[in-house]
Amino acid sequence: MTNVAIFPEPSAHGEVEYRAVSGGRQAIARTAGGALDALTEQLPADETGTLVIVQNHRPDRFFDAGQQRRLGELMAAWRASRDAGATLTPAEQAELEALVDAEVKASGERAAAVRADLPQ
Repeated sequence: MTNVAIFPEPSAHGEVEYRAVSGGRQAIARTAGGALDALTEQLPADETGTLVIVQNHRPDRFFDAGQQRRLGELMAAWRASRDAGATLTPAEQAELEALVDAEVKASGERAAAVRADLPQ
């Protein structure tokens, strides 16, 4: 079974688009379903059985509201700095990297919790 994750992300035009990822493959589209369809077209025939997990990006026991808020603030600051040809302060960069690491860890913990709930 192929696992696919779908993430909303801002486009260059300020709209939301969706990225579907599976292993080294990925596809972007205007809708989650479109991204999934585009990714599925890339898969070999023996990998077309998929388990799709769509994260709702609400606070949970793995990554709380305060962490989400601060990550959003730092990402906005990072984008503004990048667009101005500047960088974050070393402290902000370190905090951003720590929050990204925490969210990646939280994603793994969420996936493990979902897997534990699947029938064997």
